[in-house]
Amino acid sequence: MGGLASALVLAKKGFKEINVYQNASNLGFVGAGIQLAPNMGCKKMPTIKFYFGCTVTEIGSFQPRVAFTIQKRDGSTEHIGTDVLLAADGVKSITRSALLAQIYYVSEVEDTSHAAYRGSVRSDIGLVISIQSRTIYNMSSIQPDANFASAPSMTYTTKGSKDAMVIVFSDFFPDGGVCKWKLRVQKPLPTWVHGAVALVGDACYPTLPHLNQGASQAIEDAAVPAEVLSRSPTSDLASINKSLRVYELVRKERASLLVQWAADDKKFAEANAGGKTVPYKWASPDVQEYIYSHDCMKEASENCFSLHDGLS
Repeated sequence: MGGLASALVLAKKGFKEINVYQNASNLGFVGAGIQLAPNMGCKKMPTIKFYFGCTVTEIGSFQPRVAFTIQKRDGSTEHIGTDVLLAADGVKSITRSALLAQIYYVSEVEDTSHAAYRGSVRSDIGLVISIQSRTIYNMSSIQPDANFASAPSMTYTTKGSKDAMVIVFSDFFPDGGVCKWKLRVQKPLPTWVHGAVALVGDACYPTLPHLNQGASQAIEDAAVPAEVLSRSPTSDLASINKSLRVYELVRKERASLLVQWAADDKKFAEANAGGKTVPYKWASPDVQEYIYSHDCMKEASENCFSLHDGLS
């Protein structure tokens, strides 16, 4: 989501050579829905080239020109060079690991002790989260987790047990397979940027689903680099790096706050389950105003030059 949105906004800003390296084999249905809140949306642009079935395996250089290696489905590898790399490679980001290694920092992942069952049901069931042109409905439920290993380095997704799920949700049963999705959060990173490389979305701040903001914040992230790079005074490495650091300055405080609020709502849900009356943050008019009235591109355009000039 963040990678595609980055490409779309860069194309809209007039950048001509935009390449998207995607692990999936195509831009089709992948079996799970996401919650996309109404503060976001994007439309198709024609000036983007896709490379499907590719996985980033190594970042060879962050500057002066970015170099990285991809592995294709047939096992072959290719070395790529680019002026700027926006890494939207998700919660298990190879780019994040390489970037943090450059500054000798080890990221910390916190286990929430919760997981989500996810699956799909026929569209005639009458649920509310539709995907694939409303022919399938996505479901996700959150409950205390007892099946994942406690180590945060373990996988986020595992095959779920329908029998176990039926015990928890005896009045509802999905068609097809059931997947369990481990819910973890990552402590804020010291930086999202190194050289001409910047992290986007889950690569720098995976969030819990309680505010419906994971995809929306990734798209907000994606919009800002295009805005600040298009206003960069020159195309040399120093200006590119400053522009990407402006992106981080514009986005980091807001994204980090929403990640924290999503984690807080999980705590509120636990308190409510224990008999205490605690309002969910998502239901707060002030929180909704903060989330839905924000214009990330306006903020970037209005503050770009002053933030850029303030960086050494």
